[in-house]
Amino acid sequence: MSVRSLCIKIRKIHGERTLVLITKLGIINRELKIQPNKNHISIPLVRSPNEIELGKLKAELLHFELETKVFAKKKTQGKTLHQVLEDQLPSNLLASLPRALDIIGDIAVIDIPLELKTHKQVIGEALLKTHKNVQTVLAKIGAVSGIYRLREIEQIAGIKKTTTTHKEHGCQYQVDVATAYFSPRLSHEHNRVASLVQKGETVVDLFAGVGPFSVLIAKKNADAKVYAIDINPEAVEFLKKNIRLNRVDNRVIPILGDARQAVEDKLLGVADRVIMNLPEKAIEFV
Repeated sequence: MSVRSLCIKIRKIHGERTLVLITKLGIINRELKIQPNKNHISIPLVRSPNEIELGKLKAELLHFELETKVFAKKKTQGKTLHQVLEDQLPSNLLASLPRALDIIGDIAVIDIPLELKTHKQVIGEALLKTHKNVQTVLAKIGAVSGIYRLREIEQIAGIKKTTTTHKEHGCQYQVDVATAYFSPRLSHEHNRVASLVQKGETVVDLFAGVGPFSVLIAKKNADAKVYAIDINPEAVEFLKKNIRLNRVDNRVIPILGDARQAVEDKLLGVADRVIMNLPEKAIEFV
């Protein structure tokens, strides 16, 4: 869609300086696209500059023209969390809003700072508005801990559930975020490691969880064999489901138990590669 708008026409070499100036003056129209041509750019304005603003433009810019042209509208973007909440939270708390969250399937997991705890439901409802594919918002309570690598969580908005299906690199993973460890932040690492495995190799995944390394390796490498070990029975049940779901039954062998004991009992000397996705414990297995 196109609309007519007043604009400032300036030589390209002065474009950046002009953008900074009209942004400070508050007269740039951010809903319309800047229009470049061979030697000039035309920047849309929300209104005509007043006398003071015009004086500043003349003082800082050698040559410019004010004219009316047709501009294309920018694609509209959804509101940010900050924008949704700016009328619902005290202004001094807006700066504390978390800038990152984990989205696992249709579940969002967020870490809410202490000073915002009393507003957690409001924040959760706002997240449902800013992330249309999210059905449930969970808040973290404490850090990941214990041999199962779990953290306590609570529902603050949306559907009451903790189970979802997460899609990553062409694979699907069913997971209960309350009973099994899964981190979407490791997506790049899952793919990087899987890409290193060569034809016919045997891989031992010591802390497999629900299978994001093991399943992807088997999916990418039809001739690879993966022994996927985890001590958490809930995680191993989901691992088995994900092996079937992604049709790698003949290439991934799930093992419930302590990784050290499983290796000593069955897997000594069989691995071409070993995955140890548990940094604080990995040194014990070297």
